Amino acid sequence: MGRVTAPTPVNPVPPADLPGTLGALRAAGHQYRTVKQELRDNLLARMRSGEPRFPGIVGYDDSVLPEVERALLAGHDMVLLGERGQGKTRLIRSLGALLDEWTPVIPGSVLNEHPLHPLTPASRAQVAEAGDDQPVGWLHRSMRYGEKLATPDTSVGDLIGDVDPIRIAQGRTLGDPETIHFGLVPRTNRGIFAVNELPDLAERIQVALLNVLEERDIQVRGYQLRLPLDLLLVASANPDDYTNRGRIITPLKDRFGAEIRTHYPVDLELELALIRQEADLAAEVPEHVLEVLARFARAVRESPSVDPRSGVSARFAIAAAETVAGAALRRAGLLAASGTSEERREAAVARVGDTVSVTSTLRGKVEFESGEEGREIEILAHLLRTATAETFRAHLAGLDLSGFTALVEEGAAIETGELVGAAELLRQVGTVPGLAKVLDRLGLGDAPTPEEAAAAVEFVLEGLYLTRRLGKDVTDTGRTVYGGRG
Repeated sequence: MGRVTAPTPVNPVPPADLPGTLGALRAAGHQYRTVKQELRDNLLARMRSGEPRFPGIVGYDDSVLPEVERALLAGHDMVLLGERGQGKTRLIRSLGALLDEWTPVIPGSVLNEHPLHPLTPASRAQVAEAGDDQPVGWLHRSMRYGEKLATPDTSVGDLIGDVDPIRIAQGRTLGDPETIHFGLVPRTNRGIFAVNELPDLAERIQVALLNVLEERDIQVRGYQLRLPLDLLLVASANPDDYTNRGRIITPLKDRFGAEIRTHYPVDLELELALIRQEADLAAEVPEHVLEVLARFARAVRESPSVDPRSGVSARFAIAAAETVAGAALRRAGLLAASGTSEERREAAVARVGDTVSVTSTLRGKVEFESGEEGREIEILAHLLRTATAETFRAHLAGLDLSGFTALVEEGAAIETGELVGAAELLRQVGTVPGLAKVLDRLGLGDAPTPEEAAAAVEFVLEGLYLTRRLGKDVTDTGRTVYGGRG
């Protein structure tokens, strides 16, 4: 997992000690570098210092990130290919952290022109006239990243620019850069520009990017306007166009220096790390419950009933963890309103029974094969039970759980459910031989709270049911009753 960094202010204020004129900039020894040189130098500096290069990017250390680093060091524009929810946009946005924190610009320049390397005739004339007294502004790296979600209605004017008729009416001539209203790409000059879901861009619009990638310039409505842009262009796309939205035209693919395949977390630990990092949990979710959800996400992703071309986003597991936390918070809130004095003080801690709600709330995140219509919740419920059983075996296999089965051998029953408080559940169970070892195996052995102990008990009961050592029944009121043999 990456470290947590402080958010960048909306309008960062440059430090007062930065040079304010072109003469002071030269005296400070500043050297002009292209964006790709800047990225290369800063990436190498982080490699040599051991500083994290891509904070917050999980699961790509040995696969995707080395390819991204090679592309940056080679000075290549790149396209990231991967199914939805693989962190492509997150990775692209992280590239901005490799830019210099502050870079000099000509104040008021739409194209973020460098004082030592002006592009437009007006800026060149301005710098030549002012000389060393030319004012210098400073642009924070957070303002040097541009992004466009490709949509079929995106125009060349949106991306590249168009002739501004008002400026023509004011007396400027065609071909004069001052007559152009620049689009998103040139406005990100001296920065990083990303096109998300590139195949969604109409093919005739993709053609407009050819010059940007190869000749590094732009053309507007056929007028001879040569402005050598300085930027890194990055795009994302789905490798298998399962929606038939479009494709990346061959000449454009040829101009990207690197094509990099992304992937979902390769193992359970990485899936868990991603959930821990990204999920905004409103309540405590014990580690074993998170593991159930991580295994569930992986099972859904690998299921033959799910369309493999669409993928199952990492957001699926993250949303599942947040939903389960929400269920725990709901229980605590309702018990606080109507429960006993003990229940009114109950803390919000998720239990394995809370995971059932995700099968209905998250089914819209999964695209099933056409033959599975009407069985979506049934399929997800089966996969969730499988994930729970696997987690139970992974943590509690070989442990003597006869103390739990003995509770119901005499015909007694243990009742739990969405609105059963921890105190009520623990009262039904009493002192169970082996509970201490269960808590230890689940990482809850160090003075667990009653709510955590109840979460462990419910997990054991559900695991025993799934391994056919206990029976289970769901009442009309939604409560779950464990008892008898499975």
